[in-house]
Amino acid sequence: MQASRIKALRDFNNRAFAAWTRWESRIKSRQSLSISLQHRLVRPRMATMEETPSVSLQHRPVSANAAIKEETPCVSLQHRPVATKEGKTGKLSFQLKTPKGTRDWAGVDMILRESIFKAIVDVFKRHGGTPLDTPVFELKEILSGKYGEDARLIYDLADQGGEICALRYDLTVPFARWLAMNPSIQHIKRYQIAKVYRRDQPEIAKGRMREFFQCDFDLAGTYDPMIPDAEILCIIVEVFEALGLSDDITIKINHRKILDGLFTVAGVPADKIRTISSAVDKLDKLPWAQVKMEMEEKGLTSEVADKIGEYVKLNGGREILDILKSDLQLCANEDVNKGLDDIDLLFRYLDALEVTDKISFDLSLARGLDYYSSLIFEVVTPFSTAAGSHGPQGKSHSKPKPAVDNDEDRSDDPSLGMGSIAAGGRYDNLVNMFSKKRQIPCVGVSFGVDRIFTIMKTRLDEEQKQGNSTVRPSEVDVYIMAFGGKTFNGLLLERMSVANQLWKAGVKAEFAAKVKPKLPQQFKSAESGGIPLAVILGEDELAAGNVRLKALGLPEGHPEKEGLLIAREDLVSEVKKLLQRA
Repeated sequence: MQASRIKALRDFNNRAFAAWTRWESRIKSRQSLSISLQHRLVRPRMATMEETPSVSLQHRPVSANAAIKEETPCVSLQHRPVATKEGKTGKLSFQLKTPKGTRDWAGVDMILRESIFKAIVDVFKRHGGTPLDTPVFELKEILSGKYGEDARLIYDLADQGGEICALRYDLTVPFARWLAMNPSIQHIKRYQIAKVYRRDQPEIAKGRMREFFQCDFDLAGTYDPMIPDAEILCIIVEVFEALGLSDDITIKINHRKILDGLFTVAGVPADKIRTISSAVDKLDKLPWAQVKMEMEEKGLTSEVADKIGEYVKLNGGREILDILKSDLQLCANEDVNKGLDDIDLLFRYLDALEVTDKISFDLSLARGLDYYSSLIFEVVTPFSTAAGSHGPQGKSHSKPKPAVDNDEDRSDDPSLGMGSIAAGGRYDNLVNMFSKKRQIPCVGVSFGVDRIFTIMKTRLDEEQKQGNSTVRPSEVDVYIMAFGGKTFNGLLLERMSVANQLWKAGVKAEFAAKVKPKLPQQFKSAESGGIPLAVILGEDELAAGNVRLKALGLPEGHPEKEGLLIAREDLVSEVKKLLQRA
C-alpha cells in the first residue's frame, strides 16, 4: 500500500514538473518577466520516503497564475526570502523605512497631536462649522492651474483605468470642486481635517513634510464685505489661545488688489504679475538682494525691482494704511484704492473682535497660490524664520548647509525656517473655475498641524525635563492591581469585574493581562503610562466588600500616600472625585 502511494505521488510530481516546464518555456519565449525557479516540488502533508523537487515563484503575473492553476492544480507556490546583493538569504533586499518626508506616529506624539485636533475642532464648532470629507486623490484636471509655480509639487498617480489622478495638494481646491458639484449649497461654514501631499523638500524636524495634516475652516457664500474675513482671523486667534500659543503668533495680512496695483504702478507687465508675486513671497526666507535678482531674471529692470522694494519692505499696523493713502501715484490705481478700503474696514471689525493686536499689515506677503483674489494672510512665530527655527531643536550652525536635491531632509540646515503655521485668504472665483454658472465667494484658513505639533512637542520636552509635563504616555486614568499571600490566585476575575464597573461608568481603566501578576510589575506598568490612580484589590478587603483607591506618584509623608479604603459600590464616585482634583 505504501509503495503504491509513493509511486502515485512520484507520477503526479513528474506530471506537475512537466507542466511547470512547459509554462516556463512559454513565459520565457514571451520575455514578459524574469522567473526564478528552484527545482524542488513541495511534498504533501503525508511525506514521501524520498526527497522531491520544490518550486519557488517570484513576481507572478496574473496569466502565469492562471497557467499554473490549469496545468498543475496541486502545486504549492512558496515565497522564498529574497537574496541580497551578497547572495545571502533571509535578509531584506531593501532598507526598511518610511518614504522620505513621512513619519510614523505613536505614543505621546499621537496623544499630543490628537489634543491639537480637539482644540482646533472645538473652536471650529463654536463658530458653527460643519465637517466635510473629500477623496485623498482628485482628477488631475481639477488640480491643474490652481497653484502657480507650486504645481510642480503635486504627486501624480499612474493611469488607473482611464482616469488621470493626483494626490490632493490642499483641501481648498477639493472644497471648491464640491461646492461646484452641489449647487443647492449657497452658504456654509465648513471644516475639514485631512492629510495632503506635496513633493516638497522635507524638513521633518521642523514640521515640513511631504505627507501632512491640514485643518481647514472656510466660509462660503455672499455676505457683506470683510465680515467673514474678520471672523476667520478671530478663529485663528482663538485656536492659538486654545493651544497656549497666542503670545507667540503674528498674523500677517495683505490684499491681492493692493499688491497687484502696486506692481502695476511700479511698472510690472500684466503677464508677469503672478510670477513677480511668487518672488516677493520669498522675502520671509531670502534677503532682498536675492529676491531682486530673481525679479531681474524674470524680466524686470533694476529700477522697477527697486520701486517694488520701497513698498514691500513696509509692515506694521494702521499706520501703513496712512502711508499708502498719502501716496498719490499709488492711490490713482483703482485696485489699490479698493484694497485699501477693504483693509480699513477690516481693521474696524478686528477692533470689535479684540484681535487687532495680533495683526501686522505686511506688503511683502504675496501667497503664491493663483486662486486668491483679495485678502491674504499667514500666521508666523519666532520659529518661522531661519534664525529661530534651529533654536527648538537645540542645534546651531555657523555655516549654511550646501545645496542639495529636493529629496534630502534639510532639518539641520540653518538657512531654512519652519515657515508659517497657518495661512489662507479669500478666493471668490475658484468655484467659478469648475462651473461657469456657479459663483460663490469663499474665505478660509488652513492650520499646519505638523508644524504646530513641532512647536508644542519642543515645549513638552522641556516640561518633561523639568518634571512639569501635562501630557501622559497613556490616557488611562485607573490601573487595577491585585496582591496577596501564598494562596494568592491573582484575582483575575475580580480585576475584570472592577474594570467592567469602571468602563460602564465611562472611566478609562486597564489591568494586567496575566493570571497572577506580580505587584511591582503592576506598579511599573501604571507608572510608565503616567496613570494617576490605582485600585488595589486584596483578598481580605474584597471579602469585606472594600477596595483600596490610591493616587500614584505622591511624595513620601503625604497623608494619602497609602490610599483610601472605600466600599466597592462607592468606587466610581470616588474615582471621579479624584480625577476632577487632578
